[in-house]
Amino acid sequence: MPVHTAPSWLRSLTHPDLRSLLLLGFSSGLPLALCGSTLQAWLTTEGVSLQALGWLTLVGLPYTWKFVWAPFMDRFVVPFLGRRRGWIFLTQATLTGLILTLGQTPVASQPLHTALLAFLLAFVSASQDIVIDAYRADLLRPQARGPGAAASVLGYRLAMLASGALALIVAGYWGWARTYTLMATLMGLGLVTTVRAPEPEQRESGPHSLRQAVLEPLREFLQRPQALTWLGVILLFKLGDAFAGALSSTFLIRGVGFSITEVGMVNKGVGLFATLLGATLGGALMTRWGLYASLWRFGLLQNAVTLCFCALALKGHDLGWMVGAVFLENLGSGMGTTAFTALLMSLCHARFSATQFALLSALAAMGRVYVGPLSGFLAAQWGWPLFYLFATLVGVPALLLLGRLRPALLRLDAIDGEATPQIGK
Repeated sequence: MPVHTAPSWLRSLTHPDLRSLLLLGFSSGLPLALCGSTLQAWLTTEGVSLQALGWLTLVGLPYTWKFVWAPFMDRFVVPFLGRRRGWIFLTQATLTGLILTLGQTPVASQPLHTALLAFLLAFVSASQDIVIDAYRADLLRPQARGPGAAASVLGYRLAMLASGALALIVAGYWGWARTYTLMATLMGLGLVTTVRAPEPEQRESGPHSLRQAVLEPLREFLQRPQALTWLGVILLFKLGDAFAGALSSTFLIRGVGFSITEVGMVNKGVGLFATLLGATLGGALMTRWGLYASLWRFGLLQNAVTLCFCALALKGHDLGWMVGAVFLENLGSGMGTTAFTALLMSLCHARFSATQFALLSALAAMGRVYVGPLSGFLAAQWGWPLFYLFATLVGVPALLLLGRLRPALLRLDAIDGEATPQIGK
């Protein structure tokens, strides 16, 4: 009798390396709320002034500027666990200590000390992100980048849920000190994962000097054929999605009259589920379709589903339509994020993957950071239906640029049919 084996795309989704990437994604996402929204909630309950809370939002700046010190992590190697895992372990151990320390700090009476700890937590967390992104780019073969990106996104989102909503619930019963101790314990999962995870094969040596680590990543990328077209795709691919999400809560509450409770339940419940489903489904489909087809189809989908908000603006207050619009928008966004993360991994040179991934992701984040003010202006001038129609059309140039890059993207695919995928290199 013939032996029937599972198709390669299904085998790739169950590979042990993806479990490591899932847990590393969890480790990457966990500190974000602990120095952001969760810490803000803690300080609010302690009666800290609004002015101080406003200044505290600046502790998140390291996430925006992490490309500045990424070359340092490409150039130097921690003397244990290898080029990437050594840095990951060091940042995770430091994060565990910082989370424990922050949890034991009297935040109301020591606001400056709290702000310093929160800034250090954000800095080390951003540093961990740099090396985990580089590790994933170095580890994954082309066919595994979709599932690998999906696993990382899934772990990251679950961690944000744990350090966000779950932490607030636990704090109501156990207090803030025990909550932060629990979060530090969860951070320990990353330490175990890092020790057990495989070290990527180092095909090329890293930069030989800090100057080379700073200059060569940018020079190498800009010397590639169609470099400006690549940069255009990176800047524009998620731009329409950023416009759609910039004022979504304001639109649902003020634009179509839903209550804060309804918006909270649907965004945190249906929206989160749809994002996780989109990331997982996107990873599975990428193993069958490849990078180019996935980018084009997921990009088209994430732009098209923005029209659901346009339809909701015309329809008005209707809970069923709102649930459907939020579900589809987050589903398309999750699938697009998976493909886009795989693209960034594909574009990183192994010698300086930490620096190049940090630079490219910073370029992509520019759209998400700066569309807020423009979104408010356009929505006020045009009204919600035209604003969401505009958000849909903003993503079209990226799809046109993808067409120009089709041959290059097909070469990046390097998919070998139904051969068994090897996740690690």
